[in-house]
Amino acid sequence: MSDIEFTSKQKQAMSEDLQHYLENEFDVEIGQFDAEFLFEHICKNFGPAFYNKGLQDAQAIVEKKVMDITDEIYQIEKISDF
Repeated sequence: MSDIEFTSKQKQAMSEDLQHYLENEFDVEIGQFDAEFLFEHICKNFGPAFYNKGLQDAQAIVEKKVMDITDEIYQIEKISDF
């Protein structure tokens, strides 16, 4: 699996969101560097779990669609002696 990568603009926006969240919810002020470090930590340690959950959810959708298609194919099957 390749690393989960974001553009610098996305990283900056998410780091700023972390700063605002910590300040508003916990009255904790952190600088931009610390917010970026925290963001990287979250991505590295928790990102794969979120990524894998997304893959599992996508796989469940695909499996359901395949089952629906299989059911529809069985419904149009014709009886044959051969």
